[in-house]
Amino acid sequence: MSAIDEASLWDRLANARKIPLNPTWLGEVFSPSLSAELRFAVAERLGMFAETGWPIIHALIEQHGIHPELIHAAGLCHQPEAKDWLLTQLKQSHDPDVLLLKALSCWGAELTLSQYEQILQLPSQAHRLAGLDLLSFKSHQLQAVELLQLCECTLQDWRDPVVIACIRLLQRRDDIEISTRLAVLVHKGSDAAAEAALRALGCMATTHSKIALKLLSTELTNPERSAHALRQLQQQY
Repeated sequence: MSAIDEASLWDRLANARKIPLNPTWLGEVFSPSLSAELRFAVAERLGMFAETGWPIIHALIEQHGIHPELIHAAGLCHQPEAKDWLLTQLKQSHDPDVLLLKALSCWGAELTLSQYEQILQLPSQAHRLAGLDLLSFKSHQLQAVELLQLCECTLQDWRDPVVIACIRLLQRRDDIEISTRLAVLVHKGSDAAAEAALRALGCMATTHSKIALKLLSTELTNPERSAHALRQLQQQY
């Protein structure tokens, strides 16, 4: 499509409130030859059509193959058939697109523990961060031990952003097992991970977290971490 035609298509999308879009027309104008930004815009509009959008999205996948914008649209349409298709892609791929994990977010509570194990074991930082974000929709259904078992590989990750993202997920819970695991991170983690774990224990503000902070303030040999633990403890009162 020429630049002029793309400009016309942008105008049509921009005027959707005045002249409602038709999902069939969106399917007809979608093309891999469009600029990436425009492809995403068209696919996103298709996703918003929910049950009428999914058959067209699926037909486009059959016609053009699996493209990131169509994965995104599949997640947006919130249809059971789209979920099944996305889960099939996850099962069949050893290195799934991060967009695939993000597209599954609205069904995060329905994923199985084995599916989460597969996702969180993926090696890249982007995959693990997306997996932790997805797990936030499931974590409230899990026992503390189950959650910690799923998260262990990310808690041992050598990259601080992954560890910190996991800590932020865990701090929403008030279980003694989680307070204990966070205390271990304060002892053995990097400076950034230890700081995040101390803040998490402070935010939890439970009997267990207070005990953990009190022990840390006296047991830590690192003076900065010990002082931080004491500050977090003092803020509880």
